[in-house]
Amino acid sequence: MSDKSVAVVNYAEPKGSVELREIPIPEIGEEDILLEVENVGVCGSDLHQWTSDHSWPVNYPVVLGHEFGGKIAALGSRVKGWKVGERVVSETAAVIDSLNPMSRTGLYNLDPTRKGFGYGVNGAMTRFVRVPSRCLHHVPEQLGFEEACLTEPCSVAYNAVVGNSNVKPGDRVLIIGPGTIGILCAAVARLCGAEVGILGLEKDKSRLEIAKGYGCDPLIGDAAMEWSKKRDGLGADLIVDAAGVSPTLKIAMDLVRPNGQITKVGWGPQPCNFSLDPIVQKNVRLQGSFSHNWPIWEKVIGLLASGALNVKPIIGGVWPITEWKKAFELMHEGKVVKSVLKPV
Repeated sequence: MSDKSVAVVNYAEPKGSVELREIPIPEIGEEDILLEVENVGVCGSDLHQWTSDHSWPVNYPVVLGHEFGGKIAALGSRVKGWKVGERVVSETAAVIDSLNPMSRTGLYNLDPTRKGFGYGVNGAMTRFVRVPSRCLHHVPEQLGFEEACLTEPCSVAYNAVVGNSNVKPGDRVLIIGPGTIGILCAAVARLCGAEVGILGLEKDKSRLEIAKGYGCDPLIGDAAMEWSKKRDGLGADLIVDAAGVSPTLKIAMDLVRPNGQITKVGWGPQPCNFSLDPIVQKNVRLQGSFSHNWPIWEKVIGLLASGALNVKPIIGGVWPITEWKKAFELMHEGKVVKSVLKPV
């Protein structure tokens, strides 16, 4: 095989600094595997790095892509329990400190020194990627890679709704933002037995229709206020803020019920410029949710393989990596929820 492959590289900080480059096939360490990528999802964070409105440090130049799956192409000398050819997906925590107190308790996603694929180290928008074997999970034969590569955003949603929120059957849950994470949070909340509304803008109507297919109530503008207070006038039990801007937190504070919860999973680099006093007055729990860990991935793969969680409705298409810009633009313009790329 060729010793090089085509990759989507974010090479500098200025807006639009992404291009196709030929890169060497990576060398692997003793505890790594070489993964031949079958599919890689485009994440909102990939778009944020492309448009340079992200709020996290990036190790330029870096290959984008952290939602991926494929087949093991080679094994490091100390890798055990895996074989060449096995179907796998990879977690995103490419570099962690195993001695960090967070890592020692299994919460390596919260290790402050953690570096992820696609910003800290080279990601998977290429044919081959080096992956620590500790990051791998088996993909059942019945689960196609186009869906399996979305295990990562599903795990983000699962952690936000199940891990970091308290949802009971019959709760009213409002999701703010009908992007990939918002729709998947809505789908997971439905699996928990909640009544779910999802709030978007006029331009989000097509995305809201997809959410409707998951059994959620699509909401635009003031409709969210009426929906949240429909039962007893006090507001939603849980608000999940999955929008990529800061001001939506104010909407969440307005619509959450007293003694309710707001879980923020969407990033927003802008200053809020409003008072957080309603959180105090309402006795509301404000919870952040970041990333995921090994047990969450195992549960999500089970849900995907069984069909209980179906990601096919959010996949807007599959494009070769050479057409990365078209796939990015369609997501950025809101014409598709999720773009998936395939290496060439």
